[in-house]
Amino acid sequence: MGMTMTQKILAAHAGLDSVTAGQLIEAKLDVVMANDITGPMALPIFRQMADKVFDKDKVVLVPDHFTPNKDIKSAENSKSIREFAKNQGLSWYFEQGKSGVEHAILPEAGVVAAGECIIGADSHTCTYGALGAFSTGVGTTDIATGMAMGELWFKVPSAIKFVLTGKPGKYVSGKDIIIHIIGKIGVDGALYKSMEFTGDGIKNLSMADRFTMANMAIEAGAKNGIFPVDEKTEEYLKEHTKKEYKVYEADEDAEYESVVEINLSEVRPTVAFPHLPGNAKTIDEIEAMEPIKIDQVVIGSCTNGRMEDMRKAAAILQGHTVHPDVRVMVVPATQKIYKQCIREGLLEIFVDAGCAVNTPSCGPCMGGHMGVMAAGEKCVSTTNRNFVGRMGHVDSLIYLASPEVAAASAIAGYIANPEKVGDK
Repeated sequence: MGMTMTQKILAAHAGLDSVTAGQLIEAKLDVVMANDITGPMALPIFRQMADKVFDKDKVVLVPDHFTPNKDIKSAENSKSIREFAKNQGLSWYFEQGKSGVEHAILPEAGVVAAGECIIGADSHTCTYGALGAFSTGVGTTDIATGMAMGELWFKVPSAIKFVLTGKPGKYVSGKDIIIHIIGKIGVDGALYKSMEFTGDGIKNLSMADRFTMANMAIEAGAKNGIFPVDEKTEEYLKEHTKKEYKVYEADEDAEYESVVEINLSEVRPTVAFPHLPGNAKTIDEIEAMEPIKIDQVVIGSCTNGRMEDMRKAAAILQGHTVHPDVRVMVVPATQKIYKQCIREGLLEIFVDAGCAVNTPSCGPCMGGHMGVMAAGEKCVSTTNRNFVGRMGHVDSLIYLASPEVAAASAIAGYIANPEKVGDK
């Protein structure tokens, strides 16, 4: 029996000819990443194992969750990883003002590449599967072990094959597609499985779409999400990284637990209602309801803070004003994206519309700062989770959506169809 794309990467990094689902292996790591929340917790454990990291070019630290530091504790946490990075001579430490959200800055800076085995002390580390890498989130002890030893044990996941066909509509993006998929299979539908995306429809998805979809694989319980390497991937890697990489392809006789077919042309703008990413409703279903009035809109995050997302939101907002009962935060995911927004005049569009534009940060996504919600408030957000209390008070409500739906809703004052607003 052949291997899936994920299994081939894991076999190669374990030094084995082949692996099977459920097998326990020890695999060598290409990138080990932590942030300003998870990194400080890993350091005491690391110091029990080693004095030096296994490779200063492969251990990456990104302060992004509570930066700019919101209080004394977050300042102390950032200080601890800043000093550790300096003492260890790490090649990849991304200080505020020079970086951005971890899962946007690592691909942009060329830290991650196709065919690699990557772990991160953040559940959305699965983002890098868009590049054809195996990447997954792990806990504090595992990240400390990875930093010290350069390898980690894994249970090889089984896989679900998602065959994508057709071309998405004008206002349908990767966010709509992945919410549609999670709504179809459930938030535990891919529990400890690899979500392997295939099919002719992939050529109609941008890299931003793929990053968004891989990013939210964890919201279906997946171990990882992964896309095949095609011309778009190669172009992205050529532009962003100097690393040598290897392309892996699934065997024709690879075994999958199930096969799910998705016709992208049939996917509608889709919103995840509280309190699960799988609570999916199409815009058509929403328009048949009483209007859902909102208090806040967030456009940004590791899910939808890339340049393409900024352009889509700006196209909707241009010439419009944010509803008087709504506050809007736009958070470009990296400094490079922020600067490009300036060059293209997007920041002027956002500000003229009545949006607050924040510095690159995870910010409001996990209720950290720059957008915490009060009891009873409703938010349309381009982030990836809408659990109880995720962005503030336990009685606040989060609706996950694409940048287009978020921008249209900001104008209307309720969850709105971008097809009805259009862009300029």
